[in-house]
Amino acid sequence: MQLEAALPVGADPRRHARALAEVREAALAGTTLPGRPRAVIGASWQRMRRLGLDPDRGSPTPPLAPEQLEARRRDSGLATVLPALRGGLIGLAEQAAHIMVVVDADGRVLWRDGSTAVRRRADGLGFVEGADWHEPATGTNAIGTALVARHPVQVYSAEHYVSNQHDWTCAAAPLHDPRNGRLLGAVDLSGPASTVHPSTLALVDAVAKLAEAHLRTTHLSDLERLRGLATPLLAKVKGRAVITDPHGWIAASAGLVPVGRIALPNDAAPGRTWLPTYGDCLLEPLPGGWLVRLTEEEDAPPTRVVLDLRSSRESTLRVSGAAGTWSHRLSPRHAEMLYVLALHRAGRSASELSLDLFGDAGRTVTVRAEMSRMRRHFGGFLLARPYRFDDDVEVVVERPADGEVLPHSVAPAVRG
Repeated sequence: MQLEAALPVGADPRRHARALAEVREAALAGTTLPGRPRAVIGASWQRMRRLGLDPDRGSPTPPLAPEQLEARRRDSGLATVLPALRGGLIGLAEQAAHIMVVVDADGRVLWRDGSTAVRRRADGLGFVEGADWHEPATGTNAIGTALVARHPVQVYSAEHYVSNQHDWTCAAAPLHDPRNGRLLGAVDLSGPASTVHPSTLALVDAVAKLAEAHLRTTHLSDLERLRGLATPLLAKVKGRAVITDPHGWIAASAGLVPVGRIALPNDAAPGRTWLPTYGDCLLEPLPGGWLVRLTEEEDAPPTRVVLDLRSSRESTLRVSGAAGTWSHRLSPRHAEMLYVLALHRAGRSASELSLDLFGDAGRTVTVRAEMSRMRRHFGGFLLARPYRFDDDVEVVVERPADGEVLPHSVAPAVRG
């Protein structure tokens, strides 16, 4: 997607800040706006108003205790990319009067570094290690809003919903685990509003991509080591089988056309289970992965599919049938597509899905590629021509409680 800087090209920063303040005041008062906020900011302000967030103070929570912070750092999956993030951003942060901040998927500040003077200013704001910087606590800001929007965001001056942040500018990019698409957190550059620069967002986005590339390289190395174990082991296995890493990426296969990845259940455990790709299977643990044996019994098709959209952070698919219940975390894009298909049981063509998801009927190549990936995972109940759920499968959508909204990841064109 195209990056959108907070400061329009050629705009005077001070004059633009005053205009933003007028727009925010009108929005809070419910009067006619003298202008309109950017779409990503306007959507965030609406979320804050629905939450009833105090526009002067937010809803601050105490920072994590030191031992809690250390536990979060260990569990975040971000410690290994911290050198890449620091190498790409710390030099600029110190020269340009900024701080670099890394948060986990819950918006908790894990690490903070950069300009000493700006760190002192951040201390007075409560912008410290262990603080909660997600939207429900601190309102519209680059970190929290990027975690919700799942794309890089720059926020300037009165675009911040909470007034004590109006003297700041920030640019943040989300960080994802390339093994499973899971949101790990975000990296951010923040500083005084007077230091705003449109190129900051592009830099943060580039460094975030470098960090994700490092994770991808590490994953490929781990998969290659597993492949060295898998090849001789599979030679001794009778029947059809595959060996995967913990995330379902296949290291080797025997008697099957290989695919890149299979969708393992969230709570994978040794024993019998049903997998959408292969049907009835047996899972056996291996160092660094699983041996998946296909049984020779006739596959029992799934009878019920539940699309769980109740969490704003993560969507889940649960599949039930004679072989038991299986659940899998969904990427935001796959959650969108399945939600559309749940609304349209008769099915959608590639152009119709493209219009639903992007507001543009012409992005059929992207739609077909994503549907191909999903059907490799969930082929037991997803059909093509048109794309739809199998007629024999009961489909249930679990939505947020009354008064709440669907997760941001669900396509705006189909929200109801």
